[in-house]
Amino acid sequence: MNLDFTPEETAFRAEVRAFIKDNYPAALRAKQDSGEPLTKDDMLSWHKVLAKKGWVAPSWPTQFGGTGWTPTQKYIWSEEQALADTQGILPFGIAMLAPVVYTFGTEEQKAKFLPGIYNGDVWWCQGYSEPGAGSDLASLKCKAERITADDGREYYIVNGQKTWTTLAQHADWGFFLVRTDPDAKPQAGISFLLIDMKSPGISVRPIITLEGGHEVNDVFLDNVKVPVENRIFHENQGWTCAKALLAHERSGIAGIARSKRGLEKLRSMARTERSDAGGALLGDAFFRRKVAELEIDLTALEFTELRTLAGESSGKGPGPESSILKIKGTEIKQRLQELVLEAAGHYGAPFLRDLGHNAQVGPDYAVDVAGDMFNGRKTSIFGGSNEIQRNIIAKMVLGL
Repeated sequence: MNLDFTPEETAFRAEVRAFIKDNYPAALRAKQDSGEPLTKDDMLSWHKVLAKKGWVAPSWPTQFGGTGWTPTQKYIWSEEQALADTQGILPFGIAMLAPVVYTFGTEEQKAKFLPGIYNGDVWWCQGYSEPGAGSDLASLKCKAERITADDGREYYIVNGQKTWTTLAQHADWGFFLVRTDPDAKPQAGISFLLIDMKSPGISVRPIITLEGGHEVNDVFLDNVKVPVENRIFHENQGWTCAKALLAHERSGIAGIARSKRGLEKLRSMARTERSDAGGALLGDAFFRRKVAELEIDLTALEFTELRTLAGESSGKGPGPESSILKIKGTEIKQRLQELVLEAAGHYGAPFLRDLGHNAQVGPDYAVDVAGDMFNGRKTSIFGGSNEIQRNIIAKMVLGL
């Protein structure tokens, strides 16, 4: 693989860097720098800037608004966003639902849903996991019964519960897996529904996670009425959509460019913090070895991501290799968070953060590192646990 960038690619990098510098929302940057919680409008502000520019969905086909960039340009784009520490684009609409809609949806569904996803006008959430169906997603119980109303239209009546629904408290719509045939084998009796979160019968209850944040929720559906035309693909064949969506989600979870930036921040911390022997922590051979091993693994994963991007550019969607990206990407993130907490030392103690950001104890780089580490434990579980990903690799790649 040729690692040298062409003059055109170097010019593209300069264009991207200048655009981010000139157009990234100042109010969003100020909140990020101060650690202030972000509102729904904050989280969508960068999305809307990119939508106006035409850069919000680089991986979409060009007929739906994609950029037509090469794999190298996509790689440069992700790197430059990570270097600039931009707010990530929420993946639920752009990276997860949209490929399902433009691959399996009708022309009417594409026209109805893709523009709102692209422009950031509609916030989506994902209704997959249930209290008894997480890693074994095919065992989900949330059911949808088909009826014909008095006006002659057909609807599904949906009842059940979803859990760990990220940012559902802000969502306008959600995409849900529901059981439409209780007598079929698990994967064969599932359908893929798009549901308006303002529908009567939907309630959202917060789940407060270990670091004290409200990011995930329980969602309860009580006789929720959903038009049949909001079903993507065929009835009882939603598992096909689910697998395609999860492959896109797993590829995105890897977060390689942002891990590279995190590694540089870790080095900076380790040059400042002192070891027990009195010198800079990065001068400690044991700590330096852990950093070096992490960088080697991250570089290897980066090459795997580039091969995946190259495959996508030739029309090949993400396949079993997305499971490799998911496993290694999340493991690297977690190791990185652990090393950052180790570098912060006693300044990273969670109880010190109870004083609030304005009354913090210790250097700025130690703020919330414990919370980040606690929150990061989930990354090896969502999108399909890493244990499940290993089974997929064993079956689909190794043929075991």
